[in-house]
Amino acid sequence: MMDFGDSVLAMTEKIPRGRVTNYGEIAKALGDVRLARAVGQALKKNPRPVKVPCHRVVCSDGRIGGYSRGVSEKIKLLSAEGIVVENNRILDLERIFVSSSELIKS
Repeated sequence: MMDFGDSVLAMTEKIPRGRVTNYGEIAKALGDVRLARAVGQALKKNPRPVKVPCHRVVCSDGRIGGYSRGVSEKIKLLSAEGIVVENNRILDLERIFVSSSELIKS
């Protein structure tokens, strides 16, 4: 059985290119929405930040949040995938958002 951190990374790998989700949705997909902060801590320790696309995980209000390689790098990666970021917020969040149920299905 995988530990929590490995489960977070495995779920994060399911986020498609050009789409985003938030920490709470990953926690919900793993069974407990209250673990959203723990999801953030697990992603902070991501040993493969581009292969495991933690840059696709944002705050629930659309703010881009942090990134181990810096916020400007996160914005660059998101922009390269066609995601529009303005004032450190994801525009059109509803259209590109991946829900916990979509993560579980994939």
